[in-house]
Amino acid sequence: MSWGALYAQLGGVNKHSTSLGKIWLSVLFIFRITILVLAAESVWGDEQSDFTCNTQQPGCKNVCYDHFFPVSHIRFWCLQLIFVSTPALLVAMHVAYRKRGVKRDLIANRGEKANEEDLESLKKKRLPITGPLWWTYTCSLFFRLLFEGGFMYALYFVYDGFQMPRLVKCEQWPCPNKVDCFISRPTEKTVFTIFMVASSAICIVLNVAELVYLIAKALMRCSARTKRRHSYTHPDHMSKDKAYMQNKKNEMFLSSASDSSTSKSV
Repeated sequence: MSWGALYAQLGGVNKHSTSLGKIWLSVLFIFRITILVLAAESVWGDEQSDFTCNTQQPGCKNVCYDHFFPVSHIRFWCLQLIFVSTPALLVAMHVAYRKRGVKRDLIANRGEKANEEDLESLKKKRLPITGPLWWTYTCSLFFRLLFEGGFMYALYFVYDGFQMPRLVKCEQWPCPNKVDCFISRPTEKTVFTIFMVASSAICIVLNVAELVYLIAKALMRCSARTKRRHSYTHPDHMSKDKAYMQNKKNEMFLSSASDSSTSKSV
């Protein structure tokens, strides 16, 4: 798996993210992917070879290992990171679609005058998270939260908690009776499991905070637009009222002037 290619794709999304989104990406790659690649894989590398049971029955060890470890922790976390990172790629595709449309309009309007500087500035331009991009970004946050919570629950459900036991008792066929099986490095694996779960919890908190921030910003924009509409419509009403009063004054002045002229003529 090439984590560098994934980082290159998510780095483009990072340019259009909020500050909380940038922190989330840093936590994802520093505290989760880096630890997974550099340390966790070496800890779980001897998982099946050092899983020993006090029996010589053929197949008993493999069956017991499959029963207590249906999915490897390393593959489980790799799958989790792929699912969590995928919604951010939706934002990247949306941004690429928007910029491609702007580039097409730029070339159509300027023709050959559209130089490389304009196209390069378009690539570096940061799009505001408003309109359809706001919906795409918000949906990506929602799916991130859904995947993070789902995988954390699945990890707790499959392994019956986050603590790695030292001894497990197996009664699966073809074991002749209840046998004792021992797990290698249980304390170290427990530490790494709790660290990865804590990192996932931090990412959930950051995603919730970013979602609340985007919703609050959208509500502030809606209220600002409503105030601007009221400010535009209010002067119109005032001007109409003033014009009506001025017309009344003019009519009264004309009527008084005509009365005075009539009285003088008499």
